Amino acid sequence: MSALGAATGGVLGGQLWKVSTFALLGLLLAGGGASGALWWSAAAARDKALDDLTAAQAITAELRAGVDVQNRAITQWYEQAKAAEARGTAARQAAEANGLRYDQALQQLAGARATTCDEAMPYVNKMLEGVR
Repeated sequence: MSALGAATGGVLGGQLWKVSTFALLGLLLAGGGASGALWWSAAAARDKALDDLTAAQAITAELRAGVDVQNRAITQWYEQAKAAEARGTAARQAAEANGLRYDQALQQLAGARATTCDEAMPYVNKMLEGVR
């Protein structure tokens, strides 16, 4: 018998289970090693993703705080603008009332003629009383 025939006969005879056992052991070791490497890689990626998430949450919290500060500033500006508008309206109304009193005082003195200071003083006093 040749060497090839003897090896073939040995494999086919009683040695087939030994060869298949070694082949299966090799597949299991390779598969287990690959699974372990993938498991470790997935755990590392998960840890990195959690760190990135924590950093992103911190940035988001800072941005939200900034937006809250801006919103408070806008609200205060709006309230101050409303108050200024109310003060402006009150000042316009007061100026209008003062203008009306001045116009009425001038109408009362429309026909007055004075040539000296003594003649003018009663009219001046009357106008000041009317404006007050």
